[in-house]
Amino acid sequence: MAALGNPDMLTRKIKLWDINAHITCRLCEGYLIDATTVTECLHTFCRSCLVKYLEENNTCPTCRIVIHQSHPLQYIGHDRTMQDIVYKLVPGLQEAEMKKQRDFYQKLGMEVPGDIKGELCNMKTPLDQRNGDAKSEETTNKEAGEEKPEEDNDYHRSDEQVSICLECNSSKLRGLKRKWIRCSAQATVLHLKKFIAKKLNLTSFNELDILCNEEILGKDHTLKFVVVTRWRFKKSPLLLHYRPKMDLL
Repeated sequence: MAALGNPDMLTRKIKLWDINAHITCRLCEGYLIDATTVTECLHTFCRSCLVKYLEENNTCPTCRIVIHQSHPLQYIGHDRTMQDIVYKLVPGLQEAEMKKQRDFYQKLGMEVPGDIKGELCNMKTPLDQRNGDAKSEETTNKEAGEEKPEEDNDYHRSDEQVSICLECNSSKLRGLKRKWIRCSAQATVLHLKKFIAKKLNLTSFNELDILCNEEILGKDHTLKFVVVTRWRFKKSPLLLHYRPKMDLL
């Protein structure tokens, strides 16, 4: 019990070197960026490294377990918790990565996506804090109150946008009156399922499959991921088909 009252007994310093093996990508041997985990075995890699690897393979790079015989990309998912841990443990990594992405878009003459802008804004330290003067609670709350309406009315319009054409691929369902939509690249296939189910008055969005290039898309895939992996060299809009869910044996 005496040990519990002594803060020094509960503090243990761990060197970054000791945990490097747990926060680095086996494929590129660098720190994890856009951490993505294989759902079958829970091994994690950089998203770009894993997607490139799975273009020619269907097994996990670490344990060699078969992810899926024909569609391994449907069984990987973004691991936000792991990425947050990596950014907190490695000093300067997040800032450096955000700067690389910003410079990349600016070099191509493209507008920096809203999600990257948001990350950059979140990393900036308020001027008063850098000078050693903490803002008063009243001032902070007042500024938050002034900024809140703008955030509430944004509805992800500042995000990178994706144009989509939703076509019906079955005689059992009717087509949408407005099949052309534009939404955030961070939206997922699950969001599209819910949207279609609402428009068609279906009892459950789980009754739907959404396909791209005749491949069923995983519900957790973001539209940005779908564009990068299945529509990279094709012109906008992203063409997706929906149909009643088919139970595959």
